[in-house]
Amino acid sequence: MTMPQSEWNGPATGGWRLPVIIVVVSFFVLLAFETGHAVHDRSALSDLRRSQEPTVQESIKLRQQLETLAGKTAQLAADGDEAAKTVLDQMRRQGVTLTPPKQ
Repeated sequence: MTMPQSEWNGPATGGWRLPVIIVVVSFFVLLAFETGHAVHDRSALSDLRRSQEPTVQESIKLRQQLETLAGKTAQLAADGDEAAKTVLDQMRRQGVTLTPPKQ
């Protein structure tokens, strides 16, 4: 027995709403998860940077001291100190150039 055309509505009415709702909710859950993960990663990176800060400051201080020492050694060599000239020659052979500090 066939139904008259006016009574047959095809697939169940509203059958597309549930899949769309599931997709939209899934998208927002994924978005919330990714946002939470990004916030956590940012916090971890911030903590890591804070923990490295003392080491960075120490390395800056050490580099400044080394540059001062190298400059003074170069100045001594320029003034004629033989030991300083020897040090400069050895450093040049190793590829390191020491220059006297600018006045």
